[in-house]
Amino acid sequence: MKKRGDYLFVDENNGVYTISLTPELQDDIGTVGYVEFKDEKAVSKGDALAKLEASKTVLDVPSPLAGKVVEKNTKLQDDPKLLNSPDASQNWLVKLKDVDESAFNQLKGA
Repeated sequence: MKKRGDYLFVDENNGVYTISLTPELQDDIGTVGYVEFKDEKAVSKGDALAKLEASKTVLDVPSPLAGKVVEKNTKLQDDPKLLNSPDASQNWLVKLKDVDESAFNQLKGA
């Protein structure tokens, strides 16, 4: 099930929550030229997941949910423009586990 929070998509699949940019956020920030992931293994809602430098802004991407970071899209460090891709298999930032399902359910439908 896909939900939406703070211009981010959150896609749940078997207890893994994938965080990616919505097309609106991609348009707002422009072409991404740099991605730096935060080192935290666990995040609270609102904690920065990554820092993005794009053609229109520099942005700390806040987590829409609390959880444990289980995977980062490290391909973005070599090719940050993948965040501007319409392909969901390429434009994701991080994957979380141990997320409160009720907090996920409170996000807007995508």
